[in-house]
Amino acid sequence: MNIPEGVEIILGSGSPRRQSLLEQMNIQHRVELRSIEEKYDLRLQAEQITDYLAQQKGKAFQDNQLSSNQIVITADTIVWFEGNALGKPKNESVAKQMLLSLSGKTHRVISSVCFTTLRQQHTIHCFTDVSFTDLNEDIVAQYVATGSPLDKAGSYGIQDTFGLYTVEEINGSYTNVMGLPCMQTYKALEELVQAGL
Repeated sequence: MNIPEGVEIILGSGSPRRQSLLEQMNIQHRVELRSIEEKYDLRLQAEQITDYLAQQKGKAFQDNQLSSNQIVITADTIVWFEGNALGKPKNESVAKQMLLSLSGKTHRVISSVCFTTLRQQHTIHCFTDVSFTDLNEDIVAQYVATGSPLDKAGSYGIQDTFGLYTVEEINGSYTNVMGLPCMQTYKALEELVQAGL
């Protein structure tokens, strides 16, 4: 993407996967983190949750005065399953419970990406349906013991070895399941830049 001279892209996320995906898209950026309390109104459902959290992460930058040439990209991802949002597990025990509850079933991964400038916020979201094969407790225990599930929504990374042999079917964006729907992010950023922020 040709980012106009003087425009600065800031990724407001500590996720190494989001950082790597932006790099693969050749979107030059720097990473800057602002902490927020990731709480939301329990009446919010599905993409309302991720939209809200991605926007709150962006507002943390807006409140600290962005420059007119800066665009902050923030994102939030959840697993939506049987009417409940599954975020990052609090510990290994919760991670095991989450994964076993998803065994042999289909869940929806929802990511929202928010683009924050000095004057506005624009938010997109993306859905991907993921079906797991039947999981046995040994496979789940071995995976949880690696520590990898603890920083991931729904307690798994589709790009991990675990994802290779447990994901039976996927319907939608693969990179969305990693936490950043690349095509949709690229398109929205391009439109924002062309519109002059």
